[in-house]
Formats: sequence, C-alpha cells, structure tokens
Amino acid sequence: MRHSGLDSWVEQMADMCKPERIVWITGTEEEKQRLTEEALSTGELILPDQKKWPGCLYHRTAQNDVARTEDLTFICTTLRDDAGPNNNWMSPEEGYRRAGAIFEGSMRGRTMYVVPFCMGPIGSPFSKVGVELTDSIYVVLNLRIMTRIGTEVLEQLGAAGEFTKCLHGKAELDIKKRLILHFPEDNAIWSVGSGYGGNVLLNKKCLALRIASFMARQEGWLAEHMLILGIERPNGQIQYIAGAFPSACGKTNLAMLIPPEPFKERGYKVWTIGDDIAWMRIDTDGQLWGVNPEAGFFGVAPGTSMKTNPNAMETVRKNTIFTNVVLGKDGSLWWEGMDVEPPAEGWDWKGNPWHPGKKDEEGKPVVGAHPNSRFTAPLAQCPSRSFRLDHHHGVPISAIIFGGRRARLAPLVYESFNWAHGVYVGASMASERTAAQFGKLGEVRRDPMAMLPFCGYNMADYFEHWLRMGVRMNRPPRIFNVNWFRQDDDGNYLWPGFGDNIRVLEWILARCNREVEAQKTAIGFVPKPEDIDLSGLDVSPEAMQQLLTVNKEDWLEEAKQIDAFFQTFGKRLPLELHAQHEGLLRRLDVIG
Repeated sequence: MRHSGLDSWVEQMADMCKPERIVWITGTEEEKQRLTEEALSTGELILPDQKKWPGCLYHRTAQNDVARTEDLTFICTTLRDDAGPNNNWMSPEEGYRRAGAIFEGSMRGRTMYVVPFCMGPIGSPFSKVGVELTDSIYVVLNLRIMTRIGTEVLEQLGAAGEFTKCLHGKAELDIKKRLILHFPEDNAIWSVGSGYGGNVLLNKKCLALRIASFMARQEGWLAEHMLILGIERPNGQIQYIAGAFPSACGKTNLAMLIPPEPFKERGYKVWTIGDDIAWMRIDTDGQLWGVNPEAGFFGVAPGTSMKTNPNAMETVRKNTIFTNVVLGKDGSLWWEGMDVEPPAEGWDWKGNPWHPGKKDEEGKPVVGAHPNSRFTAPLAQCPSRSFRLDHHHGVPISAIIFGGRRARLAPLVYESFNWAHGVYVGASMASERTAAQFGKLGEVRRDPMAMLPFCGYNMADYFEHWLRMGVRMNRPPRIFNVNWFRQDDDGNYLWPGFGDNIRVLEWILARCNREVEAQKTAIGFVPKPEDIDLSGLDVSPEAMQQLLTVNKEDWLEEAKQIDAFFQTFGKRLPLELHAQHEGLLRRLDVIG
C-alpha cells in the first residue's frame, strides 16, 4: 500500500513547481545509466576519460554557488528564541511564502525527481527516512552515492511512516533568489536557487544535522558533525573514537588514517566508519553507541593526495562525482595538492581555458580547482571501510575528540577533567576559517562542537542537552581536544600530522583504558612527553615541549573571548558552563 501522505505532498509540491513530468527514483543500475546519459546530453555532467577514471563524472556549479551560503540559511521556528543566536531565523509563514514565490512555476519544462532515501542502515533504530524532490540529475546521482535510495526505502517507510519532506529546485541559480530553509517543527527542508552540494543534498547537513539535531534533543540522542573511526591495537581489540572538526580541517584524512610503518609492523589498523556525521544513542548497557548515517563521502579535493590520504585517493578512482576541479583536454582530472603533474591544457573550475602557471591580469596565479571543490564517492570503495559500517547497532564510542586550527593556543592534545568539563571544551572551541565556509579565510571562528552552522535550534539548549546526556550514561566517553596545526614562531608546523596522528590517538585510548598517567594543567590533562610514541619520527624534545605547553597569558586572553561568546546566549546558557568557565579562570590563576 502506498503512503498516502507522501503521494499528497508530492502532488502539492508539483502543483506549485509545475514540472513537465514527475519521475519516482527506484535505485536500479539501469535508471542510473539512463539519468547519466541524459545529464551528459544536456551538459549538466561531463564524462572524463573513462580509462583513467572509470565510472566517474564531472560537474561545475555556478560561479556564485561554490560553498554553503550560511547567510541565506535559516531555521524557521514559531518562536525566534528557539532558533537561537547561532542561527538565522525566519518565521515558518514567511519562509514558506518567500521560498514559495521562487518555487512557483520554477520547474516548467523540467523533470521533478522523487528520491526516497534512508539515512543509516535500512531497518536500524538509528535510521531516518527522507524524500527529496529535485529538478537536478546531479542531486539524484549524488544521493545514490551518499544514501540508501529507492524502492527498498519506500518499503521501509510503509503506508504511514514518518519522513522528512525535502524540496529542492535550481530555479534561476540566482543568489538573490536563493534560500535554504529548515522547518524543524514540520520536519521539512526547502532549498531553492542553488546547485552546490552543501546546499542541495538535503540528506546531508540539512537533515543529518540541522533537522536531526532537533529530533535528537526531543528523542534523547545526539546528531553530530563528527567522524567515527575504529583503532585496532596489536592485541586485536578495536575501540572507536568520534571526532568533531570544522570542515576542511582534516576530518576525512583522520577518518581514513593509515598508520606509519612502526605502528603497522606492530599490528595497528584503522577502520573507517564515517568522515563527517555521527548519530549516537545510549544503549541498554548505558554506553554511547554510534552510526554513520551516510553511505558515501562528500570530501574536499584540494590537498588530497597519495601522501596526505592514500585511502581517499583509492576510494575516488572510480564511480565518483567530481565538482569544480580541473578538467584536462585529455579527459584527466586534477586539483591543487594532488601531487601529480597537472594536464598541459584544460579548463578550470569556471570552465575557462587553463594551463599550469597561468596568471591573471595582475600577475597572480590562477588556481585550477576551486579551494572547496569536491568529490562524492561510495564509502564501500574505501580500503579502510569497517565491517561494522552497516551494522544496525552501531559501534561503542570510547572517546570523543574536538579539534580545529589553532596556530598558537591549544596543545597537541589534552583531556577534559570530566564529562561536564568536556562539554565546556567543546562549547568553547574555535578554529581558523577555511574555504568550506563562506567568509574571510584565516579568520578565527568560534565553532562549538563544529556545530555552529549546523545546530538546528538554540545552541544554549544544545549544550544543556549534551550535559544531560552525560548524566544518563553509566560510562560516558572521555573527551579530548586535539590540535594538529600548532606552529612555531616562524610559522612552521610542529607536528607532522596525517598518519602520525595515530600516535596521539594511541595516547587517547591509553587514557581511556587507564594505562598512562598525565600532567594536570589549568585546561585539562596533558601527556607526559615520554608517553607519546615518537618511534621513527623526527620531532625534537624542544618541539614536543612546545607542542604540549599551556601558556597562561594566551589562555587568559582566550577566556575573555569565550566569555564574550557565551554572553551571546544570555540567560539561556546552562549555569554549568558558567561554573566551568569560572573554574578555568581559577585554575589559570593558581596553576598557570
């Protein structure tokens, strides 16, 4: 029996958008081939060299449509305070009216695709069903990679199941007529006027974080902007870590980490669960368990190479959609930081002729790939893919790590004193802005739990929810902060990063297992230098000392900025976070 509510909603949206036809996506290979051929014929997609890149596709977005447009992204709730100072707010009535005016007739002459999709393994208690209506084949083919789609999802939904109503239309791709609207009280998302994945793959940040975080608070779980990875130690034990980092700060590299030779030889392995989103629930054992609700990667291409992330490079070699990278005249694909020779001639991400060393009228180098260019690749192709990926029960989380780019402030790693202090550490974290966000590069941006752009409700209430989750757990995960990006006075990175980050993760698990002691500082527990395994690594004792230093004056200045940020939430901020902040100030005064 068909879902009458779904049929009715599709009919209503079609009456507004007025598509020429409606196509229900079933998820078959034959359907994929037909859609691909149609998109190639219209130029929506381009076929690169299939011998070099089998099954891969190439796409360019509009030049004004290359990243998440956070200033045009709104949470539409009845009460403005429920959206909080962390979100742009619009009333549901105004949101439907403004977006509806743009959607009206916007699909004339186009096809509306109905894409049922499931976030998480089908049948899992973690999972949520959504249906996206879109006039973009690019979106449909991305959803095929990023989610479970089609007939089996409709069977799971049944005749009366709950689903998130997702409406997307390219319209005119006019930034003045672009809106990304979330209606948490209606379990609905409307996105119009954009073709960039972060704005139009409504399964991803829109549902999996903004709407899901709202659901999670109501239902008592966590929807987080986090990777999940498993670390297999030499004794065969696998423990799982969830980690939050702002976009383009190394989440994907960490999720697919390959241990350095000394660790490989001892039997260490890393297993990838996910690189971007974690849904976590308290199980009957009183512990936190997590799943990756996605089935693919939507990763940043520039900087990805066989040196920085071999597993990612192996993953994207086939059946991948590339967006805004360089397309060579020979059908090759390339991006800055790929560590291979670029094509002699080709087209840049704008579609303009491009060649290595090209300069603009002012003599500045012309980049070939956009800094936020992307790959969409199936997680099943990742060499480090965990066998637990599709397990309906998820994996137990031993530790949660927060991190970002801080050139001077944060040590390489430190552990919070307890869960409540860990929530404070996450709530106060900041990072230098990257190309994945709209705004000035390098600007320090306060980004609690890496969720500031993605929390679908008032973040003060989000912090309170985190605090309550800790109380409900028998053995909450230990919470840590990491900083791979600390620099010396000359601007050189002190830590090699990438695969060597397992040395820090090893210490984190050793702390979880009560195997090593630590030094107490004003901000938390810092490793003793001898407890970080540096075998085979050229890091001097002086560099390690600098990496683990907590500078009192720097942290006093940081505390002022944290206080100013907390003030934006007014009286709604949990009293516990005020208490934790006062505790930091006292410890800085006493311990230094």
